[in-house]
Amino acid sequence: MTTYRFHCTNGLEFYLDTSGQSVPAGESLRSRAEQVAQGLRRRGGDWSDWTVSVHDLDGRQVLLLPVEAALPLAA
Repeated sequence: MTTYRFHCTNGLEFYLDTSGQSVPAGESLRSRAEQVAQGLRRRGGDWSDWTVSVHDLDGRQVLLLPVEAALPLAA
């Protein structure tokens, strides 16, 4: 299992993931980032300019996912 931090930003505001999340080797990092994006969208409001920026524990960005690119919320 590897730990990643899922930060969220629109370039002006941000949510900093200080604790990180452990992701099992078989799980898609994109799937986990989509779950984070869906969590933002559930809060309501306009998240169109936001991204989920995934970083390893050394601070390297390993994935950048626009919130709008996440799968649609389940009905």
